[in-house]
Amino acid sequence: MKSLWNILLATTLCLLLPLHMSASPASDDQPSTRYSNGHTCVACVAVVSVIEQLAQVHNSTVEASMERLCSYLPEKLFLKTTCYLVIRMFGPDLIKLLSTDMNADVVCHTLEFCKQDPGQPLCHLYPLPKEPWKFTLEKARQILKKSPTLKHTRSSPDVCSLPFLAKICQRIKSTIENSVPFKDGDSDKYSIFPTLRGYHWRGRDCNDSNKMAYPGRRPDNWDIHEDSNCNGIWGVDPKDGIPYEKKFCEGSQPRGIILLGDSAGAHFRISPEWITASQMSLKSFINLPIALTNELDWPQLSGATGFLDSISGIKENSIYLRLWKRNHCNHRDYQNISRNGASSQNLEKFLETLSRNQLLDHPAIVIYAMIGNDVCKGKVDPVAAMTTPEKLYSSIMQTLKHLNSHLPNGSHVVLYGLPDGTFLWDNLHNRYYPLGQLNKDVTYAHFYSFLNCLQVSPCHSWMSSNKTLRTLTSERAKQLSNTLKKIATSQKFTNFDLFYMDLDFQEVVDEWRKRGGQPWQLIEPVDGFHPNEVASLLLADHFWKKVQLQWPQLLGKENPFNSQIEQVFGDQGGH
Repeated sequence: MKSLWNILLATTLCLLLPLHMSASPASDDQPSTRYSNGHTCVACVAVVSVIEQLAQVHNSTVEASMERLCSYLPEKLFLKTTCYLVIRMFGPDLIKLLSTDMNADVVCHTLEFCKQDPGQPLCHLYPLPKEPWKFTLEKARQILKKSPTLKHTRSSPDVCSLPFLAKICQRIKSTIENSVPFKDGDSDKYSIFPTLRGYHWRGRDCNDSNKMAYPGRRPDNWDIHEDSNCNGIWGVDPKDGIPYEKKFCEGSQPRGIILLGDSAGAHFRISPEWITASQMSLKSFINLPIALTNELDWPQLSGATGFLDSISGIKENSIYLRLWKRNHCNHRDYQNISRNGASSQNLEKFLETLSRNQLLDHPAIVIYAMIGNDVCKGKVDPVAAMTTPEKLYSSIMQTLKHLNSHLPNGSHVVLYGLPDGTFLWDNLHNRYYPLGQLNKDVTYAHFYSFLNCLQVSPCHSWMSSNKTLRTLTSERAKQLSNTLKKIATSQKFTNFDLFYMDLDFQEVVDEWRKRGGQPWQLIEPVDGFHPNEVASLLLADHFWKKVQLQWPQLLGKENPFNSQIEQVFGDQGGH
C-alpha cells in the first residue's frame, strides 16, 4: 500500500523537477530515503501520458498541452512555478519525441527515467511498438543525440538538495517518520493546523499553549473555567450553578475512537482527475497541496475517523461521527494512527505516537486494521516476504501489551481480519485503466503487470495474472485472520476487552449491488487497489451494525442531553 504513495509523490515531484526522488515513506518494512528507479519510471510515464493525451483531447500541440498542464497546477508548494521550469528544461525533447509518435514508455526509457537492467524484462505500460524495441529506442536516442538532457538527467542531484525545496522535503519527511503533528505548540500530539499530521488525523487542539488541554481527557474540575478536553462543553449554567460538563456528560460514558491502520485506514486516494486528460480543468488540482501534506491520505474523509461531510453521496457516516452523534461529549476524540506501508511488523515504530493517559483520559475504542501489508509485497517473490502466523502472533501480543499499559481502564480493542483480495483481479483486470480510457489501450491487467515488473506494486501477490499466486495470498491472509481470532478468544487484558471481526468485503459488495452499483466502483480507480470512500463508509456501517448487535457495550450510552448540548454550544467549536 505504501508504493502508490511513492509513485504519486514521485509524479508530483517529477512535475517539480525531473530528478531522482527522495523523502519517501517506509518501503516494505524498512524506512527508505530514496525512490527506486521503478517509482521514477512510473512517475515519468504518467506525466508524459498526460501531456500527450492533453494534446489529443484539445487538438493542440505538445507545447500547448505542457503549458496547459502547468496552468492547471496551483502555486502552493511551488507546483506551478517549477512545472514551468521543467518544461523549459525538458520541453524541447518531449516535443521532438512525441511529435514522431513515440509513446510514453519510449520517451521515459530514452530520457533514462526508465531503465532495463541486463537480464531483466522490459517494463512497459503501453503495447510495444510494431518495430523491434531496440530499434525504436535507438531511433529515439538519435533524435535527441545532441540534447543536453540525458547528461543532465544522469548527473543531477537529489531534488531535495535544491534550496527552495529542501525545507518542504524536510517537513514532509519529518512528519511521515514521526507521525505526530508538525505544528504542535505544546507538544501534546494535537494541533490547530489541519494537515502535516494535524487535526485531519486527530482531534483539533483547543489550546495549543496548554499541554493539559487536548481531546479525549477527563474534564479538569468539570471545565468550569475553560475547555480542557476540547469537546466544546465548558462553563457553568447560570440557572442552577451546575457546570455544563457535569450536567451533560457525567455518567454518559464518553469514549474516543483510535485507529491503528495502514494506507486503507488512512484513506489513501489519488484523484482520477490528476491523470485523466479528458477530465482536467483549473479545478482538478485544487486539493493537491493538501493531499501532498497529508501523504496523499484523506483521514478527514475516512471510514474510521472522518469528520467532514462525505463527498461520495451516500448517507453512511464514519465510526467517529456515529460516536459523536450518539454522545456529543465525544466531540473531537479521534485519532487516526495510520501510515502508508504499515503492517504488524513495523507498527511498533509509530505506536508510541498514540495519545492516551491511563489516569487522565477517557476510555477508547481501538481498532487494529492492518489489512494488507502483511501479505502484500511488491517483490519478485512476494510469498517469501509475507508475514507468517508465528510472526504475526508475536507482534500482536507486543502491541496488545503496549495498549494495556497505555489505555484507560474500560477501553475496548477490536482486531480486524484481512480481506480476500482476489476481488481486485476478478473485477478490474479487463477494465480500462484511467490512462488507457482515451485510446482503449491500457487495461488494469497491463497496469498491474507494469508495476509488478518494476517491483513497485502495492500488492504484487493479489494484483497479478498468476491465479496460483492470488490463491496462495488469500490462503495466507486467512491464516493470519485465524491467528488474530485465536488471540482475541484466548487472551485477556486488565484495561480492555478484546474482540475479533472479519473484514467481509463481500458483504459490502452485496450491499452496493442492492443499490444498483457495480463491484469495481468500490476501488480507487488510479491505484486499482485501495477501497474508495464509498467502500470505507460501507465497511464502517458494517462495523457499527455488528457491534450494536453483538457487543453494544463498546459504544457507550446514547446521551439524552445531545439536543441541549447543541442548543447551548452549537457546533461545539467545530473542528
